[in-house]
Amino acid sequence: MSGEPLSGRVVLAATPLGDAKDASARLLAALATADVVAAEDTRRLRSLAAALGVTVSGRVISHYDAVEAARLPGLLEDVRAGRTVLVVTDAGMPAVSDPGYRLVAAAAAEGLPVTCLPGPSAVTTALVLSGLPCERFCFEGFAPRRGGERRRWLATLVAEPRATVFFESPHRLADTLAAAVEVLGAERAAAVCRELTKTHEEVLRGPLAELAEWAAEGPVRGEITVVLAGAAPTAAPSVDSLVGAVEERVADGERLKDAVAVVAQAAGVPKRDLYAAALAARP
Repeated sequence: MSGEPLSGRVVLAATPLGDAKDASARLLAALATADVVAAEDTRRLRSLAAALGVTVSGRVISHYDAVEAARLPGLLEDVRAGRTVLVVTDAGMPAVSDPGYRLVAAAAAEGLPVTCLPGPSAVTTALVLSGLPCERFCFEGFAPRRGGERRRWLATLVAEPRATVFFESPHRLADTLAAAVEVLGAERAAAVCRELTKTHEEVLRGPLAELAEWAAEGPVRGEITVVLAGAAPTAAPSVDSLVGAVEERVADGERLKDAVAVVAQAAGVPKRDLYAAALAARP
């Protein structure tokens, strides 16, 4: 991207997580040339621009969760009129647990141009710092606030083979990690990443039990991103060990072929092998 202003489009721009020097040259140019800057926090935008030595010449409007829907018609009208609308959040990538998604979806539905200036993301930064296998991962946004809902959410991750990344507030971290120990097990590997790229950056790695103990000692401060290791693969049971389950279903009146199909599918073993084992076990 040159210093020439873009026109008639939505531009999502990643902003530094903490260190202003992580800002890209394209972000600097976009801040200086955009017609409209939709910022999650206008004061933090002004502080970032000052730190970067950039003068924001366009109109600046607030664009946080509570006003995002109300701002949508005006921003779309700006794009239709040929203006560049630059969307920035407090830190990281817009639309990733931050405002931006609604505008992108609405603009795309109208066929209006949307582009992105890539850059910092707490999700990928935490992943690579975690020391955990992360060639496949899922992002869960913020952990649920309520205890019961949080436990049900953690239960969905018991067998999740991919690494899981989520955000958590510092004052709820201890409760979330304690619940994770109960639901996922004390030995599940994890990493707690605090204040990424900032002066007091800290990454704690270890089993959930150790991390929960650390968080309980408190107080924990700063922006928190948690990475959970994927569940360890479990070996499929032997076909011989499943014959008893097949025989129980047959004793209840089910046909052998149907009983084998149900048990084999649930256990992840070949139906043909289980059928042969069941026949061999008969007198």
